[in-house]
Amino acid sequence: MNAPAPIVPLASDAIPAGPVVEPSHVDAYVELERATVTYGRAPNLVHALAETSLRIAKGDFVALVGPSGCGKSTILKMVGGILRASTGFVYVAGREVGAEPVRIGMAFQNPTMLPWLSIRDNVMMPLKIVPPFRGEYRAKRKTEFRDRVEALLAQVGLAGFGDKHPWQLSGGMLQRASLCRALVHEPQLLLLDEPFGALDQFTREELWAIMQQLWITRRPTVLLVTHDLREAGYLANRICVMSARPGRIVDDRVFEAPRPRTLAMTYEPDFVAMTQRLRELIVESRGDVPATV
Repeated sequence: MNAPAPIVPLASDAIPAGPVVEPSHVDAYVELERATVTYGRAPNLVHALAETSLRIAKGDFVALVGPSGCGKSTILKMVGGILRASTGFVYVAGREVGAEPVRIGMAFQNPTMLPWLSIRDNVMMPLKIVPPFRGEYRAKRKTEFRDRVEALLAQVGLAGFGDKHPWQLSGGMLQRASLCRALVHEPQLLLLDEPFGALDQFTREELWAIMQQLWITRRPTVLLVTHDLREAGYLANRICVMSARPGRIVDDRVFEAPRPRTLAMTYEPDFVAMTQRLRELIVESRGDVPATV
């Protein structure tokens, strides 16, 4: 049996006070430049996200971790064009969000399949509504597009389930189908908001391997929101730690473990030490207990 590949620990024990990388939307595929988000009006104003800058290169896989309510999903929504920044700027593909057509795939904690459609038709839905595929949908839905869906289903272990309906599948199977739906239209940007959080540990770990393989073969730019530090280390190339609300990035560094990663690697001493440092940073950012890193 071959020895497991070594895990490269996080770059330094020194914890920076803010984001490591200076923003420049010209050479970043996704960028937040001094973006903030506030809700409501005085005296009930809520500061959800403090001034935050973040750069993500094309094809990178970045994980956001931090305490609940720190603004991780807020950042995801801004990048996806669902939420506007109160101040600052958000760029995707070198332009402000919405100015440049970008194919985006999304997967959330709840798969939200349409119960009256088959799994195949649910997965095919983006091809029906997203340009340029929608112009060819009527001509290709029973040929090329159907083949595309079946190939994806087979890749995630759902071969033969295309004719089933959502109520006939388990939660883990539905989440596999949800990943297929997020990828079927070949997105340039994939946004994942706790997509495996509701699953049992064994199913979750199985889907990590599937997600890693999908990223290796397709290389979309990925932004993952997760509370699972092992998940962040298994999947991401960079891990950004956010402070408690109003959230900001307090640590941002590359994680260079070789790919493909395995579950065995997540139990190696360096990997465990890395997740422990992340945990301590998160606890410290909440102000619960002073962390020693």
